[in-house]
Amino acid sequence: MEGKTGMTIGDNMREIQSCIAAAEARAGRTPGTVTLICVTKTRTVTEMSEAVRSGAFDLGENRVQEMMEKYGAMQDVAGTGEKKYNIKWHLIGQLQRNKVKYIIGKTSLIHSVDSFRLAEEIERCAKEAKVNVGVLIQVNPAGEMQKAGVSLPEAELLTREIDGGLTRVRVQGLMSVVPIAEDPEEVRGYFREVKQTFDKMAAAYPAFRHLSMGMTHDYEVAIEEGATMVRVGAGIFGPRAQRE
Repeated sequence: MEGKTGMTIGDNMREIQSCIAAAEARAGRTPGTVTLICVTKTRTVTEMSEAVRSGAFDLGENRVQEMMEKYGAMQDVAGTGEKKYNIKWHLIGQLQRNKVKYIIGKTSLIHSVDSFRLAEEIERCAKEAKVNVGVLIQVNPAGEMQKAGVSLPEAELLTREIDGGLTRVRVQGLMSVVPIAEDPEEVRGYFREVKQTFDKMAAAYPAFRHLSMGMTHDYEVAIEEGATMVRVGAGIFGPRAQRE
């Protein structure tokens, strides 16, 4: 669902939170087990602040530069006023190795690791900063050429390589991007396939606890199939304005 005309960001947040709760109930899941990641690509600090005041404490950015431009301003928002908000940042877009150094220590979770070379660079920067970094392996279950991510079998191999060779990078689960479909039921099978792989890997890796899948148009189906994190932008803010 996209943000509805005439509704505020706060209204949209409350509706999405209600839909998440309903999807959890349909799936027989414990209430509150799904984390809503508010996708803030191209959104202003004013818009983001309204979302935070409405309960969006996990913010997801696609681009490192855009995240860094907003990071300081949103930290000010988090610590002012009558209430202090515990904002967590998620890097959900493709991450270039030469930009890793800028986000180490600032992100709660990097969702888009799809190669050992990227994991090695995260490890190097994490060692310099003396921190551990949580990451998700990005998978592309439909094998779409225009999208990043590894196949499900490759995700198992990459996790084993990172777990066995690196000490500061902690693989905590999977992130999936599935094809965009008019009917979310058309992608249910992809979500189910990713969840099956996740469960298999979680049995082998105790740190596995996050399954990030589902966006504005299909997050309810993703929750029904086991997502622990959903990434919603247009449903909160409305459609993005087209850039010239």
